[in-house]
Amino acid sequence: MEFLSNKPLYITDTILRDAHQSQAATRMRVEDMLPACEILDSIGYWSLECWGGATFDTCMRFLNEDPWERLRKLRKALPNTKLQMLFRGQNILGYKHYADDVVDAFCGKSIENGIDIIRIFDALNDVRNLEQAIRSTKKYGGMVEGTLSYTISPIHNEEYFVKLAVELEQMGADVICIKDMANLLLPAAAYSLVKRLKETVSVPIHLHTHNTTGTGDMVYLMAAMAGVDIVDTALSPLANGTSQPATESLVATLKDTPRDTGLDLTKMSEAAVHFRKVAQKLKDQGNLDPKVLNVDTNTLLYQVPGGMLSNLISQLKQAGKEDKYYEVLEEIPRVRADYGYPPLVTPSSQIVGTQAVMNVIMGQRYKTFTKESKAILRGEYGQLPGKVSEEVRAMAGIRPEEVISCRPADLLEPEVEKYREEFRDIAKSDEDVLSLALFPQVAPKFLAWRDGPKEPAKAPEAPKAASDPNAVRELYVEYPGL
Repeated sequence: MEFLSNKPLYITDTILRDAHQSQAATRMRVEDMLPACEILDSIGYWSLECWGGATFDTCMRFLNEDPWERLRKLRKALPNTKLQMLFRGQNILGYKHYADDVVDAFCGKSIENGIDIIRIFDALNDVRNLEQAIRSTKKYGGMVEGTLSYTISPIHNEEYFVKLAVELEQMGADVICIKDMANLLLPAAAYSLVKRLKETVSVPIHLHTHNTTGTGDMVYLMAAMAGVDIVDTALSPLANGTSQPATESLVATLKDTPRDTGLDLTKMSEAAVHFRKVAQKLKDQGNLDPKVLNVDTNTLLYQVPGGMLSNLISQLKQAGKEDKYYEVLEEIPRVRADYGYPPLVTPSSQIVGTQAVMNVIMGQRYKTFTKESKAILRGEYGQLPGKVSEEVRAMAGIRPEEVISCRPADLLEPEVEKYREEFRDIAKSDEDVLSLALFPQVAPKFLAWRDGPKEPAKAPEAPKAASDPNAVRELYVEYPGL
């Protein structure tokens, strides 16, 4: 195969967000980021991913940090580099659908506080759940990365994703991102998909993968040969395993080829010195378990994102059912098929995974459902990609006429003013109102600490599984790499 492009490959480094979300449950503090920002800013990355995903929740819940203040500090420290965030469409960064005015306000405030690029995805690839976020990002002058949540199933093939990319471009996406959250996209398939997308859409193609199955570097090399414009990598101290392939390795691989990145390995090495110390600190705190660096080919067999596996083990341990691990892994694809083959990414991965655990430990399939499981079957998260088992829906107590067929957010009344009134006594800013709207259990405690008498900030806790299998929302923060 030959290189189909001779343009430099652009790099987004995830060291400030997905790298530590994937390996250390998002526990890196802003104080550990700022000393490296001057050198990071000089490297010449296409962007730095630094916000969104689980960072917002974790900042308040575990680190006693204001996520908005973190963003402002990073913006000031990185004046020459585009800052990027991950945004869950109509879910924003929370655990349910929010009204359009909340989505609009969040996009506006994210851009006002320093974000340049918003990567917008939906767990079900229901583009109706991306409409408002795309519209609002454009309205406030941000760059839209319209996202294909990549998966494999009887209905997810190359044609499906090419058609979806065309739709996203028509909706206003400035970049199309292939989000391969479970490292399922294999090298030859990556070459073929990128080549087709480059022939079909006119906007740049950005590829995101992990190295859970050990194929990430090969995926990026083949995608680079096919003409991909941008890829996500992580500086080596927090790279590989459930994180992204290492930045330095890819830069070295492409040196003196038609896709030479032009980036300086010496500067990256200098930044890596700092982050090696940070990684050691995270290990010492019990937040970075070396097992996340292992190659786990179970992902290829069961399509379960790497970070999800350790949490399934934790759930089973708490139930005294560790011996059921492989039964659960075999049950996950069956539940996914019953639910119409949703891609396994937040929130569908947690919903399907927890339902599989419950099916196994209860000794009877679908004896009980989480409320989130019922919600996804009812269509509250959007249209499931394939045909749903009507038998399972009936077992969940959902009649056919109760299934939502419209865009779920169309059923929601405007909420911003309601939240502003509800939280008027504790919110000091519009940003506080949004924090409270998204995390009504977590944000009040954090704001009370922030605005009250200060105690020393506690060391971040090591991640732990939810004790109640029904508490799916508690698992969002603890599932790395999603």
